[in-house]
Amino acid sequence: MTNPRSVLVVGGGASGNAVTILLRRAGIAVDLIEAQPDWNATTGSGITLQGNALRVLRELDVWEQVNADGFPFGSLGVTAPDGTALFVSDDIRTGGDDLPATVGMQRPRLQQILIDAVRASGATVRLGTTAAALEQGSDGVFVRFSDGTENRYDLVIAADGINSATRAAIGITEKPEPTGMAIWRTPAPRPEGVTRTDLSYGGQAYIAGYCPTSENTIYAYVVEACRDRASIDPATYADEMRRLAQGYGGFWPEITEHITDPAKVNYTWFDQLLVEGSWHRGRIVLIGDAAHCCPPTLAQGAAMSLEDASVLSELLISGRPWDDELFQEYYERRIPRVQAVVEASVQLGQWQLDGVRDADVPGLIGRTMSLLKERP
Repeated sequence: MTNPRSVLVVGGGASGNAVTILLRRAGIAVDLIEAQPDWNATTGSGITLQGNALRVLRELDVWEQVNADGFPFGSLGVTAPDGTALFVSDDIRTGGDDLPATVGMQRPRLQQILIDAVRASGATVRLGTTAAALEQGSDGVFVRFSDGTENRYDLVIAADGINSATRAAIGITEKPEPTGMAIWRTPAPRPEGVTRTDLSYGGQAYIAGYCPTSENTIYAYVVEACRDRASIDPATYADEMRRLAQGYGGFWPEITEHITDPAKVNYTWFDQLLVEGSWHRGRIVLIGDAAHCCPPTLAQGAAMSLEDASVLSELLISGRPWDDELFQEYYERRIPRVQAVVEASVQLGQWQLDGVRDADVPGLIGRTMSLLKERP
């Protein structure tokens, strides 16, 4: 079919929202369904957006809002656990010289900006809804929804995240695997003087870091070996994170004073996933975390998802048939970059788990970021 009429996007995170905006701009009818009734508009503490993510956000026409509400910066600091600065390096501008190297942002604010852009695009949005059944034909997909309604689409884009039910439904057996690390995150007021991400390696945790997310806020995080989630009472989340953070100096004492509300502290394992071979089955195609995910050691998860949306949309609006050849080209354009990011992100953590003290961390980061300067 050379003129597909309709697309279903399953999942309203970064990749699902982005692909919806881009396809609607091209005049394609898009329905977006999201399982969470609140569209995840209040979920999360902060996010680090590097230049290649900002490049896609500019393509979505939301860059000015992101720039106004976020905190742009251009360097990374590494400190000793006591807060002593060891070195500061300039971030590579992976989005080009006309964009900041990095913007820190409150994750709910980014989500709301994308939600507003989806609404303005004219897409049909249904919240609290999932795809209960998918039946493929030769040129489309018949979908039955969790509310009992049904519809047919020329294409289904699975943007339903790391535990994608769509991925499993189409017979792709890869699942996320834990890397052995876990992260505690929380928002906090920005201490005067915090103007970039600083990371401390060692001490009570593997990593302790923070990132400014606005003029008034940061998000802070500590990384440790993963524990059984069931063994940690959510009511103690603030106590657990504060205990890990208390051994760090510099700005950390001021940050730690604000780690008091367990409801604001998030605990998650680091996972890795890379679907190889292809990211589609017939007229159902994976995007974002449904196809790949990695630990946040390079802060590239959202960027890879946004790039997926940009590349897939470019191919879908090219006027070519929506067939195996097109979807395989999407995969082949994405897999070298995504694989490099996943492998580097996992390696950075594994070196710490293994206690490797002479690892070429700067070299690995530099090589990977240099690769990402090229357009996807």
